[in-house]
Amino acid sequence: MKKSIVVIALTSLLCVSCKNESAEREKVAQANIDSYSKTWELVVNEGKVNVLDTAYAPEIVLHTVPEIKGIAGAKAYYANFVTGFSNRKFIVKEMYASGDKVTKYWQFKGTHTGNFMGIPATGKTVDIEGCTIAKMVNGKIVEERDFMDNMSFLTQLGVLK
Repeated sequence: MKKSIVVIALTSLLCVSCKNESAEREKVAQANIDSYSKTWELVVNEGKVNVLDTAYAPEIVLHTVPEIKGIAGAKAYYANFVTGFSNRKFIVKEMYASGDKVTKYWQFKGTHTGNFMGIPATGKTVDIEGCTIAKMVNGKIVEERDFMDNMSFLTQLGVLK
């Protein structure tokens, strides 16, 4: 009888512990969603690239071609979108988080009216969708992987036919 009570008590403690851990992971995930959403609203839609000084961890890595490491390089990368496009609209269509990972499904629209990564203004409009997987640690973005149809993007810019 005593053995059964001990097993039940330990099982109850384990369940409570797992529930508390799960609630904490959910809290972190929601905080990451809120922070990440706000960051991209400010950076792309409002053109406030300096927000990345506090949103990114110093060791940020953008998995692009070529790979970009550090805040200065990451800011320069995203500044291209701000200076290269007018009428910018970055729309987060869906966002999910689990622990330190955040995934967003997004749409970017704009008119190419400035230099964009060495491509002179074409006056063309773009409308592209993509997905980003980010890793966050202590509320800071430490890693990002963007997936989009670059061929379609360059075709819309008039660079490819």
